[in-house]
Amino acid sequence: MEQAEFLEKNVFTDLKNLNDGFDKKENLHFNEWDFAIVLDRAEYFGLSIYEIQAWLDGKLHDTAHHEPVRKKATDSAWYKKALMTFSTRQPGMTFTASYKVSPKLLARQTKGE
Repeated sequence: MEQAEFLEKNVFTDLKNLNDGFDKKENLHFNEWDFAIVLDRAEYFGLSIYEIQAWLDGKLHDTAHHEPVRKKATDSAWYKKALMTFSTRQPGMTFTASYKVSPKLLARQTKGE
């Protein structure tokens, strides 16, 4: 199983992609509530999240990275706090992130099919 397939099947399922062409097609954007679900699912599967981008009116508004806060990319504390900070500062944004699914998890999912 490929990473994109895993994310689509296990993380993004039943959520509405709000990227209507303002960003690269492969970057799925979600509102604050759906993105919180994405983060919960990422935490459940132990996914790495390296960067979160907050977009407003189709333009990049701000970014957050795991390195400046000295947290591992798999530590949900950093990315959940980033979402809360963005959402508090500016309502109405959409969010996208860079994810990594471990090869071990991909292999397990492939065997389980």
